[in-house]
Amino acid sequence: MALADLHEPDPVAALLARLDDDRRLAHRRVLAGRPARTATLARPLPDEVWEALGVEHLWSHQVEALDALRDGRSVVVATGTASGKSLCYQAAIAEAMAASDPAATALAIYPTKALAQDQLRALTAADLPGVVAAAYDGDCTPEERTWVRANANVVLTNPEMLHQGVLSRHDRWATFLHRLRFVVVDELHVLRGVFGSHVAHVLRRLRRLADHYGADPTFAFTSATIGSPGRLASDLCGLEVVEVLDDGAPRGPRTVVLWDPGAGDRDGPAVTLVADAGAAHGDGPGSTGPDDRQAAGGEPSTPPDGDTGPAGPDGPGRRRSAHREAAELTAQLVQADARTITFCRSRQGTEVVAADVARHLPSRLRDAVRPYRAGFLVDERRAIEAELFAGRLRAVVATSALELGIDVGGLDACVLDGFPGTIASMWQQLGRAGRGTAPSVGVLVAGDDQLDQWLVRHPDEVFRRPPEPAVINPANPHVLLPQLACAAYELPLHPDDERWWPGLLDEGVRRLVLDDDLRVRPRHRLRPPGPVAVWAGRRPPARGVGLRRGGGTEVGIHLGDGTLVGTVDAGRAPSQVHPGALYLHQGRRYQVERLDLDEGVAVVGPAVDGEHTRPRTDTQVTILDVDEDEPLGPGRRALGAVRVRRQVTGYRRIDTRTGATLEVVPLDLPPQVLDTRALWLTVPEDVLDETGVDPARVPGALHALEHATIGVLPLFTICDRWDVGGVSTAHQAETGLPTVVVHDAHPGGTGIAELGWEVLDELLGTTLELVTACPCADGCPSCVQSPKCGNGNDPLDKAGAVAVLRALLDADGPVTPRPA
Repeated sequence: MALADLHEPDPVAALLARLDDDRRLAHRRVLAGRPARTATLARPLPDEVWEALGVEHLWSHQVEALDALRDGRSVVVATGTASGKSLCYQAAIAEAMAASDPAATALAIYPTKALAQDQLRALTAADLPGVVAAAYDGDCTPEERTWVRANANVVLTNPEMLHQGVLSRHDRWATFLHRLRFVVVDELHVLRGVFGSHVAHVLRRLRRLADHYGADPTFAFTSATIGSPGRLASDLCGLEVVEVLDDGAPRGPRTVVLWDPGAGDRDGPAVTLVADAGAAHGDGPGSTGPDDRQAAGGEPSTPPDGDTGPAGPDGPGRRRSAHREAAELTAQLVQADARTITFCRSRQGTEVVAADVARHLPSRLRDAVRPYRAGFLVDERRAIEAELFAGRLRAVVATSALELGIDVGGLDACVLDGFPGTIASMWQQLGRAGRGTAPSVGVLVAGDDQLDQWLVRHPDEVFRRPPEPAVINPANPHVLLPQLACAAYELPLHPDDERWWPGLLDEGVRRLVLDDDLRVRPRHRLRPPGPVAVWAGRRPPARGVGLRRGGGTEVGIHLGDGTLVGTVDAGRAPSQVHPGALYLHQGRRYQVERLDLDEGVAVVGPAVDGEHTRPRTDTQVTILDVDEDEPLGPGRRALGAVRVRRQVTGYRRIDTRTGATLEVVPLDLPPQVLDTRALWLTVPEDVLDETGVDPARVPGALHALEHATIGVLPLFTICDRWDVGGVSTAHQAETGLPTVVVHDAHPGGTGIAELGWEVLDELLGTTLELVTACPCADGCPSCVQSPKCGNGNDPLDKAGAVAVLRALLDADGPVTPRPA
């Protein structure tokens, strides 16, 4: 039942009224609904296309995008959830195939197979004239693949299948590529970091092959609200891209609640209520019409999903957990007859919260709550999606896997178990509830993390702060070189191919030739003639090139009899499924008995109740090269290349109720080595002396500074703290000084270190403001402690971190950061 259909008294309204009297409600704001804004196309669509679309009018942003596409201009549509972005390209494709170019083809690329299948269902149901649509993914049989190539003129696929199954076998797709008119790239905001950098090269390879067969396709990107979507889209495809940002779709009123589990322990006012009468909001702010040890310690870059403590109960004197609060609020919304989606930041979080939601519900509703996350088997995910869409589920607890645009039917409420890391992602998740003009509720339950606590103390930032920009780094050699090898296999690389890889081709080919991956051959019949670089291997290189984090390799999680339980990225396996780790799957608890990284297998068995585990790690950083080096107050800041050596050395068994460490268990796992990009700060020892930070306090002060800075960094770029790592030391070998290093978590870097360098003054200013505003005496998870510290947050010196920050920023008192 939608909120708009609830009879008086409205149980959701009654629930919100009760929450107003609770000190944990830090802020409540009502975002007013807005009416639709329509527009007229420069020229009407063919009658048969208009009738098939089944709409009475087009929203203003749909008209703007469709007119551009019809003129051959590539566009990116970055508007709110359920604003009809798909119709923009569907209409353009249908018009071309029904009238102007009936032999035309279109390729639609989605980040996941599930999303492609969901869009295929929608496209098939539309029955657009002239359109024969089919999915082409890893689940297709050989016979189905042959049929798609011979019959479909709209092919829906994913980046991996395009990379391996289409481009590397382009001769089978010659006719399709010759007629290629449109390329759709959905969920643009997902294409960041390593994944986005790979996809940028895949799209260049696509354009190169289309050109070879005589086509020059127009691109249509769709995205949730992010900063500078046009720049990201242009970086991905190498073309000028028109931004369409002014959302003309109607939207119902949305109540947004900021909930702070620890607020009841603090003095002073806890609640602010704001009614926002404006209607210029998009799907969020920024709408234009809208024990890591190296001396002090460090912060690894892998989420501690082995931390499987349940949502409650909380131990004596412990702050109520965000898990428990999110579970209770979700249960209350379900009992108020609101269909609810709850987002958690980790796989294990979804399991504990879903189980706790069920415990808070009467028996008749318990089976209507399910977790949903990566690592589930395909059949499990599809069954949950079907139940959700059909309305049989009252609540689903998910990771960001359901943040994407899979149609899950009408939802009334959304609960965020902790800030998801970026403003852009927060509004994307909240936007999953309240489709159409129905009212909706969104609740952000603040965790202990620095960003969560900063936002509940600065609620206006939630609504005013613009969405962060996403970054990619196509020049990353770990991405560029294997992608150029794939391109050379498809067609020999010629100097004219510089147009597809400006500034990157020559050096990339040279390195591949030196590594014996490419060979240079003369080609006299070319126009213009010249040498070409050809693939030197026997097998196609694409199969060995993973596009996503961890290089595409996975570790299977099996029972002793060989039954597959789930999967985990190989890069995360040492921290998540090390021997002794506790693992949750579909509400069942397992303990890892054996991990074989060479075979890619983790074997699990029955788990111990009443405890959870947390890995301990050792990290060392070597500075390889310095690109930038500038003064920072009395210290210095630098940017360059580093090598990170990280090893899981053991784990802690933790009593779930009390939080006490029961045992520290040593492990002997192989180290992981990462060559990446980083920024670092150095502070002369005499400056530390002047600030009152004596040598015994230096490790703790730098460690606390490192944690706080990493915790705030996501405010300035689309990343989360798992995308970066850090190490602090009282004596870094290469600098000879006390040093704090913040590094990108991906081989070669993805641009995060560079963005941090550009906004370092604002970043450090915000960090200082956050740490000084925190009411704790010695440091807590809301300021300088980190949930992923492999060193158990020891040592930490909050006062020392404040002193060092003030010295570097030449600040004597509290600092108010400049707007981002």
